[in-house]
Amino acid sequence: MRIFTASLATETNTFSPLPTDRAAFEAGFYAGPGQHPDTPTLCSSPVPILRRRGRAEGFTVIEGSSSWAEPAGLIKRDTFEDLRDEILGQLRAALPVDGVVLGLHGAMVAQGYDDCEGDLLERVRAIVGPDVIVAAEFDPHSHLTARRVAQLDLAATFLEFPHTDFRERGEHVVDLALRAVRGEIRPVMSTFDCRMIGIYPTSQQPMRGFVDRMVAHEGQGRVLSTSVVHGFMAGDVPEMGTRILVVTDDDAAGGAALARELGHELYRLRGQTAMPILDYPRGIDLALETLREKPGQPVVLADTWDNPGGGCAGDGTYVLLSLIERGIDRVAVGAIWDPVAVSFCHAAGEGAGLRLRFGGKAGAEAGPPIDAEVVVRHLDLAGWQSFRESRVALGRTAVVRIQGTEIDIVLISSRSQTYEPSIFSNHGVDYAAKDLLLVKSTNHFHAGFAPVASRIIHVDSPSSYPTNPALTEYQKAGADFWPKVADPLGLDADVPSQEVAR
Repeated sequence: MRIFTASLATETNTFSPLPTDRAAFEAGFYAGPGQHPDTPTLCSSPVPILRRRGRAEGFTVIEGSSSWAEPAGLIKRDTFEDLRDEILGQLRAALPVDGVVLGLHGAMVAQGYDDCEGDLLERVRAIVGPDVIVAAEFDPHSHLTARRVAQLDLAATFLEFPHTDFRERGEHVVDLALRAVRGEIRPVMSTFDCRMIGIYPTSQQPMRGFVDRMVAHEGQGRVLSTSVVHGFMAGDVPEMGTRILVVTDDDAAGGAALARELGHELYRLRGQTAMPILDYPRGIDLALETLREKPGQPVVLADTWDNPGGGCAGDGTYVLLSLIERGIDRVAVGAIWDPVAVSFCHAAGEGAGLRLRFGGKAGAEAGPPIDAEVVVRHLDLAGWQSFRESRVALGRTAVVRIQGTEIDIVLISSRSQTYEPSIFSNHGVDYAAKDLLLVKSTNHFHAGFAPVASRIIHVDSPSSYPTNPALTEYQKAGADFWPKVADPLGLDADVPSQEVAR
C-alpha cells in the first residue's frame, strides 16, 4: 500500500491589505519532502501521523511538501501555482499510489483563483484517476465548495474552536482514509448549506452542546464522520458560509438526512452562538471592575478583530493607546507586529533606552503609531510561542517596557495571533504578575489563557476584518444568507417564537 501526503494551507482575508507571497509561506512554515517535523502544524497533521502509521503498520508513505503562511490578503498568483505544482510534481513522481491524504486549510484565495483547494484537488484527481482514495483535513473556517466535494472521497474539519483538536482530527481523517484504501468502508460525503455565516466558539454554549451532540452520531449506524464548516466571513468568494458535512459508509440518503437535520438545528441557533464582544472602552471598564472585585489574577482583553489569524496586520494601537491614556499600569501586550521597531530594538541592544515608534503602520484601520520612551528588556533572534504541540515562529522579537510604567510589549517580526501564555514567558515577561493581558486573537487564545485569567473579555476595535456580515459589501458571496436575510431557509414559522434567534 502506497499513500501520498502533503500540505498547502493559509487563510485568505480578501479584505486585508497584506499580500501573500512565497516569502510569507517560508516565514510561516515550509518543509520539503521528508523534512516535516514529527510534531504537526495546524494544517499539516496528516503528514507526521501517516509517517508514524506507515512505520508501525508496514505501508509506504511518500511525503510531499508542506507549507503554511500566516493568514493575510490575496496570494500572489505565481506563488500559489508554484506551491501547487510542486506538490503535483511530487505526486506524479510517487505514482502509483493507493491513496492521497492532504492537510489543507480551506480558505485560500489567490489572484485569479477563488477556490485554490478546489483547483488543487481537481488536478490531484486528474493525476490519480477515479479509483484512488483522496481525503483531506480542513480547518472549519473554510469554504466547502461543490468543486472540492466532487473530487474528495472523504474529508473532515477540526471540531473545536479554539482549534485544540487538529491532531486528533488528523488521526480521524487518516484512519478513515486507510480503512477506505483497504476496502473496509466505502465513504460517501453529504453536505447541507445552512445559508448563514457566524462565529461558533466551542468554548461556550450553545456550540459546546451542539458539537457534542453532532459528534455523538459518529460510529452510530453507518455514520463515519460529522463536521461543521463554519465558513470564513472575511473571504469574499461565491460559496462562503456555514455548512454541515457528513461522511457515511455508502449511505448517501442517510448522510443527507443527517446533514439536513444537523443543519436545521444549527440554523435555529443563529445569532446565539458568538461570544459577547464589547466596544473597547466598555471592555476596559469591565476589566477594571473585575480587578477590583477579584484581585490576584490577570484579566485578558482580547483585541478580537485585529487578529493576524484572520488576515489582519496585528499592529492596531487603539486599545493599548486607551490603556496608556487612562494611566493603566501592569499590562502585558502580546503581540504587536512591527519588524521595523524590532530592528531598532536589536540595533540598540538589550537594556538600552530609546524613543521608539511602533504599531499603526499597515493601514488606516490600525490607528496612529505609538511614540514612547522605552527600555529594551529582552531580545530574541527566533522568538516563538506554542499552540498545543506546534511551535509557532515569531521571527526576531523584542520586549520593550514603556518608561515609568510596568507596560511590557512583545514586538514581533513574523505575524502571528496570540495562542498561549508562552508568548510572554518565552520572552521574559512575567504575565502572572500583570493586571491586564492584551492579546490579539479572536478565540484561539482561549484554551491557553482561561486557566491563568480571572476573566476573559472580548473587545472590538477598528481593523481590516469585516466584523458584521450584515453590513459587509460582498461582491462574490452575494446576500442571500443570514444575517443579510432574516430567514433564508424559511424555518422560523416551524418553531415557537421564543426559539427563533434574532
